[in-house]
Amino acid sequence: MPARLTIRDEGLGASSGQDVDSYELTVPDERLTIRELIRERVYQEVDDHNRRARAGEDNRFRGLVRPRDLEELLNSAAAREKRTPRQIDWQAQFELATEAFVDRRVLVLIGEKQATDLDEVFTISPGLEVTFLRLVPLVGG
Repeated sequence: MPARLTIRDEGLGASSGQDVDSYELTVPDERLTIRELIRERVYQEVDDHNRRARAGEDNRFRGLVRPRDLEELLNSAAAREKRTPRQIDWQAQFELATEAFVDRRVLVLIGEKQATDLDEVFTISPGLEVTFLRLVPLVGG
């Protein structure tokens, strides 16, 4: 049975502790793994981006992880000016996002608890917030 939860994106850095974004995400079941959560989130944000690009709207990608360099270059301001929007591959983005989780560049907080494994199962309850915390590496470290 589909369930809804609140997704919050936060980052450490200049705006530490401030919400970057907050929105509702519908997922196919009340119980899912962290891997399934990341897949649902990435699929939706890439689908939204690709739909905006096809419609000629703002073509900047706003997602959990940045596209690989080639995709980023093709989605640059110069490419947007030429009206050559590039469709982003959700599966490639999903792979990048799971790598970021495994490498601890992105932390996932289910309520107050940090998820530590992609196959960890959690249950969505009313009012549950999931926070994706992007960590920025220290300069020179």
